[in-house]
Amino acid sequence: MTTLAVVMTPPLLQWAAPEEDWDELSKISQSYSALSVIFSALALLGVAMSLSYQAHQTAIANEESQRAGHRQLLLQSLDDPVLAVCWEPLSETISLQERKQVAYVNLLVSDRDADYRLKRTNDDAVRVLAELHFRGEAARRHWHLASSNWRRFAEASGDRRAVRFVQLMDEVYAQSVAAGPPIASASYYSPTS
Repeated sequence: MTTLAVVMTPPLLQWAAPEEDWDELSKISQSYSALSVIFSALALLGVAMSLSYQAHQTAIANEESQRAGHRQLLLQSLDDPVLAVCWEPLSETISLQERKQVAYVNLLVSDRDADYRLKRTNDDAVRVLAELHFRGEAARRHWHLASSNWRRFAEASGDRRAVRFVQLMDEVYAQSVAAGPPIASASYYSPTS
């Protein structure tokens, strides 16, 4: 089919424009060639942007998959004291109930960290969420026990946004502690009547 188009083009052009100046037609054709190069470059740029977007989406999907696996392991250990001791020990000895709370709060902070690293939130949003978060007793207990691990891991990863997330959490935690005691977990809800 392509060969037929190539062979038939000169006679078709001669038939369509028998009286035309072929030099003039050649100049017009060359001007269209320049436009063709521009359109080809734009198409190539579009393909490159599409590939970049797909790579970003694949990274997000991989991150979500890894987090789902981590979440499943952690949730299994919350209900099984035998599995709970498989996780790394904290800096202080705490009760199993406190360990469950700390582990659960860690999941909440991990979600906020992932949102920040994936650029779904910014510094100001993290500050607002952290201010609300650190009003609670369990949240402060978690950061007191786990912040050094978060800091060490973020620095070791070399991920600037992970390091920045921990810095933001540290800043708001320090401000919350300086502002006074947290709301006690026991006073979150009124007794049922």
